[in-house]
Amino acid sequence: MHQEVKTNIFIHFFNMDYFNKDILLEIITFEMPFGKYKGTKLCDLPISYLEWFKRKGGFPDGKLGMQLATVYEIKLNGLDEIIFHLKKKLKKI
Repeated sequence: MHQEVKTNIFIHFFNMDYFNKDILLEIITFEMPFGKYKGTKLCDLPISYLEWFKRKGGFPDGKLGMQLATVYEIKLNGLDEIIFHLKKKLKKI
């Protein structure tokens, strides 16, 4: 997807409260609690690891599964800019 289009999508969704901001804050602050990437921020997990979850039957139940699914969808759709901007804002706080 063209960079300008991705930026416009990001601005549109972010300004319209399309995403649950609490979930977005969690995925940039919470760490993976187990496995190969234990201790890695959820937003920093490689897409290949998230795809592995999908191939093995899906994400875990509960909040962690929802968080991982959110990261997966963001990365799958090339909307990593959302994560980038949130990390940048978090550093300013």
